[in-house]
Amino acid sequence: MKENSERLYGLDHLRTVAIILVLLYHYRAFKHPGWIDSIGRFGWTGVDLFFVLSGFLISSQLFKENECNRKISLKTFYIKRFFRIFPAYFFTVFLYFTFPFFREREALSPIWKFVTFTQNYGLDVISRGTFSHAWSLCIEEQFYLILPLLLLILIPTRLFRYFVVFIIAVIGFSMTARVIAWNEFIIGTDTASPDFWKLWYMKIYYPTHTRLDGLGIGVLTGYLMQYSSGFKKTVEANGNRLFFLGIVLLGISFWVCNEQASKTASIFGFTLVAVSFGFILMAAVSPSSFLYRTKSYITAQLAALSYAVYLSHKGIIHLVQEGFDYFKLETSDNISLIVCLFTCILGGVFYRFVIEKPFSVLKTKALKRIV
Repeated sequence: MKENSERLYGLDHLRTVAIILVLLYHYRAFKHPGWIDSIGRFGWTGVDLFFVLSGFLISSQLFKENECNRKISLKTFYIKRFFRIFPAYFFTVFLYFTFPFFREREALSPIWKFVTFTQNYGLDVISRGTFSHAWSLCIEEQFYLILPLLLLILIPTRLFRYFVVFIIAVIGFSMTARVIAWNEFIIGTDTASPDFWKLWYMKIYYPTHTRLDGLGIGVLTGYLMQYSSGFKKTVEANGNRLFFLGIVLLGISFWVCNEQASKTASIFGFTLVAVSFGFILMAAVSPSSFLYRTKSYITAQLAALSYAVYLSHKGIIHLVQEGFDYFKLETSDNISLIVCLFTCILGGVFYRFVIEKPFSVLKTKALKRIV
Protein backbone atom coordinates (compact mmCIF):
# COMPACT_ATOMS: atom_id res chain seq x y z
CA MET A 1 0.00 0.00 0.00
CA LYS A 2 2.86 2.37 0.69
CA GLU A 3 4.17 2.11 -2.86
CA ASN A 4 0.78 2.81 -4.40
CA SER A 5 0.12 5.81 -2.20
CA GLU A 6 3.57 7.24 -2.99
CA ARG A 7 3.12 6.70 -6.71
CA LEU A 8 0.05 8.88 -6.64
CA TYR A 9 2.06 11.95 -5.61
CA GLY A 10 3.82 12.11 -8.97
CA LEU A 11 0.54 11.69 -10.81
CA ASP A 12 -1.09 14.35 -8.64
CA HIS A 13 1.59 16.79 -9.75
CA LEU A 14 0.78 16.00 -13.38
CA ARG A 15 -2.98 16.35 -12.87
CA THR A 16 -2.37 19.75 -11.30
CA VAL A 17 -0.22 20.84 -14.25
CA ALA A 18 -2.90 19.58 -16.64
CA ILE A 19 -5.76 21.53 -15.06
CA ILE A 20 -3.65 24.71 -14.80
CA LEU A 21 -2.78 24.44 -18.49
CA VAL A 22 -6.44 24.02 -19.40
CA LEU A 23 -7.53 26.96 -17.23
CA LEU A 24 -4.94 29.27 -18.78
CA TYR A 25 -5.88 28.17 -22.28
CA HIS A 26 -9.60 28.65 -21.82
CA TYR A 27 -9.17 31.91 -19.91
CA ARG A 28 -8.04 33.50 -23.17
CA ALA A 29 -11.68 33.34 -24.33
CA PHE A 30 -12.61 35.78 -21.55
CA LYS A 31 -11.30 39.23 -20.73
CA HIS A 32 -7.75 38.65 -19.56
CA PRO A 33 -4.31 40.17 -18.91
CA GLY A 34 -2.08 40.35 -21.98
CA TRP A 35 0.44 37.83 -20.67
CA ILE A 36 -2.21 35.08 -20.74
CA ASP A 37 -2.03 35.03 -24.55
CA SER A 38 1.64 34.05 -24.58
CA ILE A 39 1.65 31.78 -21.52
CA GLY A 40 -1.70 30.10 -22.17
CA ARG A 41 -1.42 29.49 -25.91
CA PHE A 42 -0.03 25.98 -25.34
CA GLY A 43 -2.55 25.23 -22.62
CA TRP A 44 -4.46 22.96 -24.99
CA THR A 45 -1.82 20.34 -24.22
CA GLY A 46 -3.34 20.00 -20.75
CA VAL A 47 -6.10 17.89 -22.29
CA ASP A 48 -3.48 15.68 -23.93
CA LEU A 49 -1.83 15.22 -20.54
CA PHE A 50 -5.21 14.20 -19.09
CA PHE A 51 -5.56 11.69 -21.94
CA VAL A 52 -2.14 10.17 -21.21
CA LEU A 53 -2.97 9.94 -17.50
CA SER A 54 -6.36 8.34 -18.18
CA GLY A 55 -4.92 5.83 -20.61
CA PHE A 56 -2.27 4.82 -18.10
CA LEU A 57 -4.44 4.68 -14.99
CA ILE A 58 -7.42 2.89 -16.50
CA SER A 59 -5.37 0.34 -18.43
CA SER A 60 -3.10 -0.31 -15.42
CA GLN A 61 -6.17 -0.96 -13.28
CA LEU A 62 -7.53 -3.45 -15.81
CA PHE A 63 -4.18 -5.18 -16.38
CA LYS A 64 -3.60 -5.59 -12.63
CA GLU A 65 -7.12 -6.92 -12.11
CA ASN A 66 -6.59 -9.47 -14.84
CA GLU A 67 -3.27 -10.58 -13.35
CA CYS A 68 -4.72 -10.91 -9.85
CA ASN A 69 -8.11 -12.44 -10.66
CA ARG A 70 -7.51 -13.92 -14.12
CA LYS A 71 -10.52 -11.95 -15.31
CA ILE A 72 -11.88 -8.43 -15.71
CA SER A 73 -15.18 -7.57 -14.03
CA LEU A 74 -17.08 -5.32 -16.39
CA LYS A 75 -19.75 -4.72 -13.79
CA THR A 76 -17.23 -3.47 -11.22
CA PHE A 77 -15.41 -1.33 -13.75
CA TYR A 78 -18.53 0.34 -15.12
CA ILE A 79 -20.00 0.96 -11.67
CA LYS A 80 -16.80 2.74 -10.64
CA ARG A 81 -16.74 4.82 -13.81
CA PHE A 82 -20.45 5.62 -13.57
CA PHE A 83 -20.27 7.04 -10.06
CA ARG A 84 -17.01 8.88 -10.79
CA ILE A 85 -18.06 10.52 -14.07
CA PHE A 86 -21.84 10.75 -14.39
CA PRO A 87 -23.09 12.66 -11.30
CA ALA A 88 -20.82 15.69 -11.66
CA TYR A 89 -21.09 15.69 -15.44
CA PHE A 90 -24.88 15.57 -15.59
CA PHE A 91 -25.15 18.16 -12.83
CA THR A 92 -23.10 20.47 -15.07
CA VAL A 93 -25.30 19.62 -18.06
CA PHE A 94 -28.30 20.46 -15.87
CA LEU A 95 -26.80 23.86 -15.03
CA TYR A 96 -26.11 24.70 -18.66
CA PHE A 97 -29.55 23.73 -19.93
CA THR A 98 -31.60 25.04 -16.99
CA PHE A 99 -29.86 28.31 -16.15
CA PRO A 100 -28.92 30.31 -19.26
CA PHE A 101 -26.98 32.82 -17.16
CA PHE A 102 -24.43 30.07 -16.42
CA ARG A 103 -23.53 29.77 -20.10
CA GLU A 104 -20.30 31.41 -21.19
CA ARG A 105 -21.82 31.64 -24.68
CA GLU A 106 -25.37 31.42 -26.00
CA ALA A 107 -25.82 28.35 -28.20
CA LEU A 108 -25.51 24.77 -26.93
CA SER A 109 -25.25 21.53 -28.84
CA PRO A 110 -28.43 19.38 -28.66
CA ILE A 111 -28.88 17.76 -25.27
CA TRP A 112 -28.89 14.25 -26.77
CA LYS A 113 -25.26 14.76 -27.78
CA PHE A 114 -24.31 15.48 -24.18
CA VAL A 115 -26.38 12.56 -22.86
CA THR A 116 -24.85 10.10 -25.33
CA PHE A 117 -21.30 11.50 -25.02
CA THR A 118 -21.13 12.14 -28.77
CA GLN A 119 -20.86 15.93 -28.67
CA ASN A 120 -17.28 15.80 -29.97
CA TYR A 121 -18.52 14.70 -33.41
CA GLY A 122 -19.84 17.47 -35.63
CA LEU A 123 -19.18 20.10 -32.97
CA ASP A 124 -19.40 23.56 -34.53
CA VAL A 125 -17.37 25.52 -32.00
CA ILE A 126 -18.02 28.82 -33.78
CA SER A 127 -21.83 28.78 -33.51
CA ARG A 128 -22.38 26.18 -30.74
CA GLY A 129 -19.36 26.67 -28.52
CA THR A 130 -21.09 26.66 -25.13
CA PHE A 131 -19.76 23.85 -22.87
CA SER A 132 -17.60 22.83 -25.84
CA HIS A 133 -14.92 21.56 -23.47
CA ALA A 134 -17.11 18.52 -22.81
CA TRP A 135 -15.67 17.12 -26.06
CA SER A 136 -12.74 15.58 -24.17
CA LEU A 137 -15.09 13.89 -21.68
CA CYS A 138 -16.88 12.32 -24.63
CA ILE A 139 -13.60 10.81 -25.82
CA GLU A 140 -12.77 9.56 -22.33
CA GLU A 141 -16.21 8.00 -21.88
CA GLN A 142 -15.95 6.25 -25.25
CA PHE A 143 -12.52 5.01 -24.16
CA TYR A 144 -13.94 3.67 -20.87
CA LEU A 145 -16.62 1.83 -22.81
CA ILE A 146 -14.36 0.24 -25.42
CA LEU A 147 -11.08 -0.62 -23.65
CA PRO A 148 -12.42 -3.25 -21.19
CA LEU A 149 -14.41 -4.93 -23.96
CA LEU A 150 -11.35 -4.94 -26.21
CA LEU A 151 -9.20 -6.50 -23.48
CA LEU A 152 -11.83 -9.17 -22.79
CA ILE A 153 -11.52 -10.17 -26.44
CA LEU A 154 -7.73 -9.94 -26.76
CA ILE A 155 -6.41 -11.27 -23.43
CA PRO A 156 -7.55 -14.89 -23.87
CA THR A 157 -5.98 -15.03 -27.36
CA ARG A 158 -2.44 -15.03 -28.71
CA LEU A 159 -3.11 -11.61 -30.15
CA PHE A 160 -2.51 -10.11 -26.72
CA ARG A 161 1.20 -10.86 -27.19
CA TYR A 162 1.16 -8.25 -29.94
CA PHE A 163 -0.65 -5.62 -27.90
CA VAL A 164 2.26 -3.18 -28.25
CA VAL A 165 2.06 -3.48 -32.03
CA PHE A 166 -1.70 -2.99 -31.83
CA ILE A 167 -1.42 0.23 -29.81
CA ILE A 168 1.27 1.61 -32.11
CA ALA A 169 -1.04 0.81 -35.03
CA VAL A 170 -3.88 2.67 -33.29
CA ILE A 171 -1.68 5.75 -32.92
CA GLY A 172 -0.63 5.41 -36.57
CA PHE A 173 -4.30 5.16 -37.54
CA SER A 174 -5.02 8.41 -35.69
CA MET A 175 -2.21 10.20 -37.50
CA THR A 176 -3.43 8.83 -40.84
CA ALA A 177 -6.96 10.01 -40.06
CA ARG A 178 -5.60 13.52 -39.52
CA VAL A 179 -3.75 13.41 -42.84
CA ILE A 180 -6.95 12.39 -44.61
CA ALA A 181 -9.01 15.03 -42.80
CA TRP A 182 -6.47 17.71 -43.66
CA ASN A 183 -6.40 16.80 -47.34
CA GLU A 184 -10.16 16.32 -47.54
CA PHE A 185 -11.48 19.28 -45.55
CA ILE A 186 -8.76 21.76 -44.54
CA ILE A 187 -6.40 22.20 -47.45
CA GLY A 188 -7.18 25.25 -49.53
CA THR A 189 -9.33 26.89 -46.84
CA ASP A 190 -8.40 30.48 -46.01
CA THR A 191 -6.70 30.33 -42.61
CA ALA A 192 -8.03 33.79 -41.74
CA SER A 193 -11.66 32.76 -42.15
CA PRO A 194 -13.95 31.41 -39.41
CA ASP A 195 -14.66 28.43 -41.67
CA PHE A 196 -11.04 27.30 -41.36
CA TRP A 197 -11.19 27.12 -37.58
CA LYS A 198 -14.66 25.57 -37.59
CA LEU A 199 -13.48 22.82 -39.95
CA TRP A 200 -10.17 22.35 -38.18
CA TYR A 201 -11.80 21.84 -34.79
CA MET A 202 -14.63 19.75 -36.21
CA LYS A 203 -12.54 17.44 -38.40
CA ILE A 204 -9.14 17.27 -36.66
CA TYR A 205 -9.22 18.52 -33.07
CA TYR A 206 -12.44 17.10 -31.63
CA PRO A 207 -13.15 13.64 -33.19
CA THR A 208 -12.18 10.59 -31.18
CA HIS A 209 -10.48 8.80 -34.08
CA THR A 210 -8.11 11.74 -34.61
CA ARG A 211 -7.23 12.11 -30.92
CA LEU A 212 -6.14 8.61 -29.87
CA ASP A 213 -2.45 9.49 -29.40
CA GLY A 214 -2.57 10.46 -25.73
CA LEU A 215 -4.78 7.57 -24.66
CA GLY A 216 -2.65 5.19 -26.74
CA ILE A 217 0.61 6.34 -25.15
CA GLY A 218 -0.95 5.99 -21.70
CA VAL A 219 -2.23 2.48 -22.40
CA LEU A 220 1.10 1.47 -23.93
CA THR A 221 2.96 2.68 -20.84
CA GLY A 222 0.53 0.84 -18.56
CA TYR A 223 0.96 -2.39 -20.54
CA LEU A 224 4.76 -2.25 -20.52
CA MET A 225 4.90 -1.42 -16.82
CA GLN A 226 2.72 -4.45 -16.09
CA TYR A 227 4.10 -7.04 -18.49
CA SER A 228 7.72 -6.05 -19.26
CA SER A 229 10.03 -6.40 -16.27
CA GLY A 230 12.92 -4.92 -18.26
CA PHE A 231 10.91 -1.84 -19.16
CA LYS A 232 9.73 -1.43 -15.57
CA LYS A 233 13.28 -1.71 -14.18
CA THR A 234 14.54 0.84 -16.68
CA VAL A 235 11.78 3.27 -15.71
CA GLU A 236 12.35 2.75 -11.99
CA ALA A 237 16.09 3.39 -12.31
CA ASN A 238 15.99 6.44 -14.57
CA GLY A 239 13.20 8.66 -13.31
CA ASN A 240 14.95 12.04 -13.50
CA ARG A 241 16.53 11.22 -16.87
CA LEU A 242 13.09 10.35 -18.25
CA PHE A 243 11.73 13.62 -16.91
CA PHE A 244 14.52 15.60 -18.55
CA LEU A 245 13.99 13.76 -21.84
CA GLY A 246 10.24 14.40 -21.61
CA ILE A 247 10.76 18.13 -21.03
CA VAL A 248 13.17 18.36 -23.99
CA LEU A 249 10.70 16.54 -26.23
CA LEU A 250 7.88 18.76 -24.97
CA GLY A 251 9.92 21.82 -25.91
CA ILE A 252 10.37 20.38 -29.40
CA SER A 253 6.64 19.64 -29.52
CA PHE A 254 5.82 23.24 -28.65
CA TRP A 255 8.15 24.40 -31.42
CA VAL A 256 6.43 22.09 -33.90
CA CYS A 257 3.02 23.26 -32.64
CA ASN A 258 3.91 26.95 -32.58
CA GLU A 259 1.18 27.39 -35.18
CA GLN A 260 -1.38 25.05 -33.66
CA ALA A 261 -3.43 24.56 -36.82
CA SER A 262 -0.56 24.23 -39.28
CA LYS A 263 -0.35 21.03 -41.32
CA THR A 264 2.76 19.80 -39.49
CA ALA A 265 1.27 20.49 -36.07
CA SER A 266 -2.10 18.99 -37.03
CA ILE A 267 -0.58 15.73 -38.24
CA PHE A 268 2.43 15.22 -35.96
CA GLY A 269 1.84 17.62 -33.07
CA PHE A 270 -0.61 15.55 -31.01
CA THR A 271 1.66 12.51 -31.27
CA LEU A 272 4.77 14.43 -30.23
CA VAL A 273 2.97 16.00 -27.28
CA ALA A 274 1.62 12.60 -26.20
CA VAL A 275 5.05 10.95 -26.41
CA SER A 276 6.56 13.83 -24.42
CA PHE A 277 3.98 13.47 -21.68
CA GLY A 278 4.49 9.71 -21.81
CA PHE A 279 8.11 10.15 -20.75
CA ILE A 280 7.09 12.63 -18.04
CA LEU A 281 4.45 10.15 -16.85
CA MET A 282 7.12 7.44 -16.61
CA ALA A 283 9.17 9.81 -14.47
CA ALA A 284 6.16 10.45 -12.24
CA VAL A 285 5.79 6.73 -11.45
CA SER A 286 9.53 6.08 -11.07
CA PRO A 287 10.76 5.83 -7.45
CA SER A 288 14.08 7.39 -8.55
CA SER A 289 12.49 10.66 -9.71
CA PHE A 290 11.89 13.84 -7.74
CA LEU A 291 8.27 13.85 -8.99
CA TYR A 292 7.62 10.53 -7.27
CA ARG A 293 9.35 11.50 -4.02
CA THR A 294 8.00 15.04 -3.68
CA LYS A 295 4.84 15.18 -1.60
CA SER A 296 2.56 18.20 -1.82
CA TYR A 297 -0.74 18.79 -0.06
CA ILE A 298 -1.59 21.50 -2.59
CA THR A 299 -1.18 19.36 -5.70
CA ALA A 300 -2.94 16.45 -4.00
CA GLN A 301 -5.97 18.66 -3.36
CA LEU A 302 -5.93 20.32 -6.77
CA ALA A 303 -5.63 16.92 -8.44
CA ALA A 304 -8.67 15.70 -6.50
CA LEU A 305 -10.62 18.77 -7.64
CA SER A 306 -9.40 18.74 -11.24
CA TYR A 307 -12.39 16.91 -12.76
CA ALA A 308 -14.95 19.17 -11.09
CA VAL A 309 -12.95 22.28 -11.95
CA TYR A 310 -12.67 21.14 -15.56
CA LEU A 311 -16.42 20.69 -15.81
CA SER A 312 -17.46 23.98 -14.24
CA HIS A 313 -14.68 26.49 -14.86
CA LYS A 314 -16.03 28.26 -17.96
CA GLY A 315 -19.42 28.89 -16.42
CA ILE A 316 -17.86 30.08 -13.17
CA ILE A 317 -15.40 32.43 -14.88
CA HIS A 318 -18.29 33.83 -16.92
CA LEU A 319 -20.38 34.46 -13.78
CA VAL A 320 -17.50 36.13 -11.92
CA GLN A 321 -16.70 38.45 -14.80
CA GLU A 322 -20.38 39.30 -15.23
CA GLY A 323 -20.41 40.23 -11.54
CA PHE A 324 -17.31 42.38 -11.99
CA ASP A 325 -18.95 44.14 -14.94
CA TYR A 326 -22.11 44.76 -12.91
CA PHE A 327 -20.11 46.52 -10.20
CA LYS A 328 -17.99 48.28 -12.85
CA LEU A 329 -14.79 46.56 -11.77
CA GLU A 330 -11.87 45.78 -14.07
CA THR A 331 -12.19 42.31 -15.61
CA SER A 332 -8.99 42.09 -17.64
CA ASP A 333 -6.39 42.53 -14.92
CA ASN A 334 -4.52 40.08 -12.70
CA ILE A 335 -6.84 40.64 -9.73
CA SER A 336 -9.82 39.49 -11.77
CA LEU A 337 -7.79 36.47 -12.92
CA ILE A 338 -6.93 35.50 -9.33
CA VAL A 339 -10.54 35.90 -8.20
CA CYS A 340 -11.79 33.81 -11.13
CA LEU A 341 -9.31 31.00 -10.53
CA PHE A 342 -9.97 31.00 -6.79
CA THR A 343 -13.72 30.84 -7.46
CA CYS A 344 -13.14 27.90 -9.82
CA ILE A 345 -11.44 26.07 -6.95
CA LEU A 346 -14.35 26.91 -4.65
CA GLY A 347 -16.67 25.52 -7.33
CA GLY A 348 -14.60 22.34 -7.35
CA VAL A 349 -14.92 22.10 -3.56
CA PHE A 350 -18.69 22.49 -3.88
CA TYR A 351 -18.83 19.64 -6.41
CA ARG A 352 -16.62 17.50 -4.20
CA PHE A 353 -18.70 17.72 -1.04
CA VAL A 354 -22.20 18.11 -2.48
CA ILE A 355 -21.97 15.70 -5.42
CA GLU A 356 -18.85 13.55 -5.52
CA LYS A 357 -18.61 12.44 -1.88
CA PRO A 358 -22.30 11.41 -1.51
CA PHE A 359 -22.14 9.46 -4.76
CA SER A 360 -18.88 7.88 -3.64
CA VAL A 361 -20.79 6.44 -0.68
CA LEU A 362 -23.41 5.07 -3.07
CA LYS A 363 -20.63 3.60 -5.21
CA THR A 364 -19.20 1.74 -2.22
CA LYS A 365 -22.64 0.31 -1.41
CA ALA A 366 -23.20 -0.72 -5.02
CA LEU A 367 -19.82 -2.47 -5.18
CA LYS A 368 -20.50 -4.37 -1.94
CA ARG A 369 -23.66 -5.83 -3.47
CA ILE A 370 -21.72 -7.49 -6.30
CA VAL A 371 -18.92 -8.92 -4.17
